Amino acid sequence: MRNSCNWPGENKLMIQYHDTEWGMPAHDDRKLFEFLLLDNAQAGLSWQTILNKRENYRKAFDNFDPAKIARYNKRKITSLLNNPGIIRNRLKVDSAVTNARAFLEIQKEFGSFNTYIWQFVNGTTIRNKPKTLKDIPATSAESDAMSKDLKKRGFKFVGSTICYAFMQSAGLVNDHLTCCFRYTQCG
Repeated sequence: MRNSCNWPGENKLMIQYHDTEWGMPAHDDRKLFEFLLLDNAQAGLSWQTILNKRENYRKAFDNFDPAKIARYNKRKITSLLNNPGIIRNRLKVDSAVTNARAFLEIQKEFGSFNTYIWQFVNGTTIRNKPKTLKDIPATSAESDAMSKDLKKRGFKFVGSTICYAFMQSAGLVNDHLTCCFRYTQCG
């Protein structure tokens, strides 16, 4: 049996996510938007809940295409709020549309969201060295700065804790336990 972080438990979907995605540096704008949208949806919920609904989110939100989501109208939002496959919280659904619009503005200004978001870690993954789950922080100075700047640019549901979770999922920070086989693989 290989050493691994223990947070995925026995759930196969969580294990697959841990083993293939979590903490791997992401530089594709659509993938970054997907992580941001899903981390926003997670607020107050478990990641397993969101991961179980990920394919439903992919279908409901046009494969996480920010240009399409930015054009959603009231009818589309009502349809999303009636979709049992996603979290039907008006504030979270509305924030997906608002954030898509702000995301596109950042792409215009910086050339890509990737260029913008990676500046918060100076273009390099922060490698923490957690030995236990208790060693993993919920926020950091970088997530504080990211949250503040995203809010200034009109984003919603981007508190420092959500930004830190986004940083973990997108590989801006490596919080795999040092004993985990993924620790060295994730930069």
